[in-house]
Amino acid sequence: MSEGRERGPLDFDDEPARSPLVGGRPVDREDGAGGGAPPPGGSAMGPRYLWVVGAAAIVLVVVLLISTVHHGTERGARGVPDGEVMPAFAAPAALGALDGDANIAQHGGEGQAGHEPACTVRGKEIVNGCALREAGPVVLAFFTVKSGQCVGQLDAMQVVARQLPDVRFAAIAIRGDRDDLRAMVRRHGWSFPVGYDRDGALANAYHVQVCPQLTFARRGGRVVDTTFGRLDARDLAAKARRLAAS
Repeated sequence: MSEGRERGPLDFDDEPARSPLVGGRPVDREDGAGGGAPPPGGSAMGPRYLWVVGAAAIVLVVVLLISTVHHGTERGARGVPDGEVMPAFAAPAALGALDGDANIAQHGGEGQAGHEPACTVRGKEIVNGCALREAGPVVLAFFTVKSGQCVGQLDAMQVVARQLPDVRFAAIAIRGDRDDLRAMVRRHGWSFPVGYDRDGALANAYHVQVCPQLTFARRGGRVVDTTFGRLDARDLAAKARRLAAS
């Protein structure tokens, strides 16, 4: 984050600082394991009973984790519904000097979401969702720099992006330290656009609660699928090829 005053949502004009966007925040899911309680009377069942209950608890936790990764949560981790157009946005590029919250205004005059429509806010230091969807099919990943699984997903995207030049790959980092993000982009050599969602409002607009989360959209931005959890390079390439063919 640059020194000096903080900017609000990206706009054309050089306005006084605005307060951060207000909205729900994406949640980095962390499910803890629960242990089984000992039977009444302490030694009535003995160590074998405790071992069985503990094993059952572990299995339950694993099932819950798998369910969360594949299906999200009941609180909205479903991504943009299939058939809808991916929301417009303009986010500061991770490696750029531009500072501010992402503009998520779908129209002009939306206050804290952005005074200018996000589609019109473009530049070398901006990752613009409208520009992505105009150029071709889009694979958009949301991630956090603290998650190894999320970072691994972007490494797989880098491999697939070289194979499918007609598909637009991009990623959005949710919150976190900007300097850490810059260092990670350089260290991993990601060549696709990486934007910075400083206050998490963009992730909220895409209903992100699971990391990584990928949005697949046809040219023009119509969403055809959202995945939760990491895809290896082979599975990602297969989905991206089907996306391009459609």
